[in-house]
Amino acid sequence: MPTVQLPCKVLVSGANGYIAVWVVRTLLEKGYSVRGTVRSEEKAVHLRQLFSSYGDKHEVVVVEDITKEGAFDEAVKGVDAIEHTASPFHMNADDPDELIIPAVNGTVGMLKSALKYGQSVKRIVITSSGAAVLRDTTTPSTFSELNWNEQCLEIVREKGREAPNMMKYRASKTLAEKGTGYRAYSSWTGDSHILTAAWEFWNKHKASVGWDLTVLNPPYPAINEATAPSELGTSSKLFYNYVAQPNSSGATNEFLASSKEAAGGERIIVSAGTIVPSIQQ
Repeated sequence: MPTVQLPCKVLVSGANGYIAVWVVRTLLEKGYSVRGTVRSEEKAVHLRQLFSSYGDKHEVVVVEDITKEGAFDEAVKGVDAIEHTASPFHMNADDPDELIIPAVNGTVGMLKSALKYGQSVKRIVITSSGAAVLRDTTTPSTFSELNWNEQCLEIVREKGREAPNMMKYRASKTLAEKGTGYRAYSSWTGDSHILTAAWEFWNKHKASVGWDLTVLNPPYPAINEATAPSELGTSSKLFYNYVAQPNSSGATNEFLASSKEAAGGERIIVSAGTIVPSIQQ
């Protein structure tokens, strides 16, 4: 599959997010044009101000609801690569599907839009999470790209609304990437259906599309808009609380994943070494 080289335009979903803002900055600094998506015009203002020096090489479009059919249809037109980072992360979900359905449908929805209207797309990079790989354990363990977090799915299936919030989040990341025949029940629409995941979708359509898929599984890596810690999002707030004053973005990983041919069709854990969990939920 051809790699993405200059000059080209990259679509970054959830462009005001924890990792995504760094992805946008890194791409612009390296000479790429960027189209970012956000959920509201209010969120777009910060990005336009932050990257105003790049002129027409940077644009922001509003996609209010990433779970709607065709949400990204317009956004994917005319771009050469897609960095999909948009996915809900908070600790306030009652029903696990509050996290699972947006994560899965947003991810697969992006792939569907690329299938229909992404004629110029060469690569799609999905930012998943180490949460889709690891499991809680009391003994030192080694995880690779072959591992999937089945533990969180078992807990969520067994406990439902009573499952720990971190397990609900981990389930959303695992299901968005892999699937496993999970049947979602929407408390909003009352419907029930089997969710399709990113790798399932790509394997089904890879022979008929001009792009390949790469998935990154990072731990915690912010130049997000916030004037106080209380205004930080969940990811940034956890990182702030446990590390303080973050100065490393991890965004180079997304850039390399879109520009290196060998990354196509791969699942890649992004971690510098041993992780000792210190956050209990």
